[in-house]
Amino acid sequence: MPACRILIVAHAPLASALKACAAHVLVELAQHVLTLDVQPTHDTAWGLAQAPALLGASPAPVLLLTDVVGATPYHMACALQQWCAARGVAAQVLAGVNLPMLLRSLTYRHETLPVLLERAQSGGVQGIAAAPGAAPSTCPACA
Repeated sequence: MPACRILIVAHAPLASALKACAAHVLVELAQHVLTLDVQPTHDTAWGLAQAPALLGASPAPVLLLTDVVGATPYHMACALQQWCAARGVAAQVLAGVNLPMLLRSLTYRHETLPVLLERAQSGGVQGIAAAPGAAPSTCPACA
């Protein structure tokens, strides 16, 4: 089975910015990230019109990472998931994208889509942590 494709569908410029950050950390793997930066004037129909150019005819599964549940990029990602399904391509939407989630997705993109989904989700959650230490009033960087 071919490696999963990763498409970030997010409010502009988040998708491109996350890809640029991934390129900083995982130089060669970031080339496998597809992006769709959603502008305020874009709607789901616009997003679907991008599908052939973004996803083409490849049978490789697609992990659609998006930023906010219920927002336009999320609805686009769900529509793209249905677009894939209509073509017999497995696809899954995961909201709440962050850099740890993307890095984990790139690292494990050769896994099956269900395993990749689990690893991406756990990477995103595990990447959220409060730093221990001094209260803000004594933190030199916060002064």
